[in-house]
Amino acid sequence: MKPPSSLDLLIDALRRLPGVGPKSAQRMAYHLLQHDREGAARLGTALTQAVTRIRRCALCNTFTEDELCATCASEKRERNLLCVVETPADQLMIEQTLTFRGLYFVLMGRLSPIDGIGPKDINLDRLAQRASDGIVNEVILATNFTNEGEATAHYIGEMLKTRGLKVSRLARGVPVGGELEYVDAGTIAQAVLDRRSA
Repeated sequence: MKPPSSLDLLIDALRRLPGVGPKSAQRMAYHLLQHDREGAARLGTALTQAVTRIRRCALCNTFTEDELCATCASEKRERNLLCVVETPADQLMIEQTLTFRGLYFVLMGRLSPIDGIGPKDINLDRLAQRASDGIVNEVILATNFTNEGEATAHYIGEMLKTRGLKVSRLARGVPVGGELEYVDAGTIAQAVLDRRSA
């Protein structure tokens, strides 16, 4: 059997992106090779650099090139508030509202028993340790308002309440079934300001 060509490997690699099917991957590959070889080379270099340099923040679990991300390293953040989000994209959306001055914990996922994703898969042991540091006194659950996000928020809320922590949840305003990454900043800002106990 003949090994896959470089073009086949490129198309297959592009298919790994969310929402990119075989035809879209093929169009992207042909575009890069036909019209933007310099851009293709830059993309390859940037991906290689990102994969080798980016790691997880020791405190909040988000992406960073340093031991601590810029948010966790900042002296201006309120260290007694901890906001739990599913992804770095969700963290970015909350930051863009300019309403939250605390710190974060990024789960890098959500509970989903159907997909075999349990508490250990989303770093809940690290979250429990982080929230129980003696400094944090309120944890804001900002998981998405999907079934999995709600289940994750409920699980975390119960886990942290037994440790004596105040736990609140983003207020509704973010549409049910919505994901923070796709919600406008004004809606997220209102949800952060109107958070409720979980």
